[in-house]
Amino acid sequence: MSRLPRGLSYQRVAAALKRARFSVRRRKGSHIVLRRDEPFAQVVVPAHRSLDTGTLASILAGAGMTPDEFLDLL
Repeated sequence: MSRLPRGLSYQRVAAALKRARFSVRRRKGSHIVLRRDEPFAQVVVPAHRSLDTGTLASILAGAGMTPDEFLDLL
């Protein structure tokens, strides 16, 4: 299992999730809600310049992805 990268921007995380069939449902303030219908998953990505690894791990858990799957999408 690979380690999660440090300091990724929310744009790169959102772009990788879009490659995994997620789409932006809404954006309010500094949070972006992305959702996938099949299989259903919804995650909230904070619009920060760099995301902590714990935040990224939480996003990936909500998306049902492993770090290796995510790294392939970057």
